[in-house]
Amino acid sequence: MYTFTKKERLNSKKNIARLFEEGSSFFSYPFKVYYHFEKAKENTPNAVVLFSIGKKQFKKAVDRNRVKRLCRETYRINKTLLVEPLKEKQIQVEVAFIYVGKTIPDYLDLQTKMQKALSLLAELKVRKD
Repeated sequence: MYTFTKKERLNSKKNIARLFEEGSSFFSYPFKVYYHFEKAKENTPNAVVLFSIGKKQFKKAVDRNRVKRLCRETYRINKTLLVEPLKEKQIQVEVAFIYVGKTIPDYLDLQTKMQKALSLLAELKVRKD
């Protein structure tokens, strides 16, 4: 269950464009979260995720990659907070986590922030239905 496979990554340019055009968003510091819900298709993961860190926040690629690695790891550990409610309702979601913080985060702080963001995202769909 604690995996983050290639199928779970949002990498299609068409899907990314659709996410930002048709999707909604909310802010949960240090993440700006874009999301787009749709009915689940067979043989596809319930959550497809993208992580992005702006060049303005971190000039060095080493720092951007470090933050992305931390974000992916915290998502991988906590993704059941989002995936389980989606499985029950037969829903699929595309999500983009844009990191907007100014400093390289501590792993434990980032983990609590990711849990909060995933819980908010799961609640959004429950409230809409």
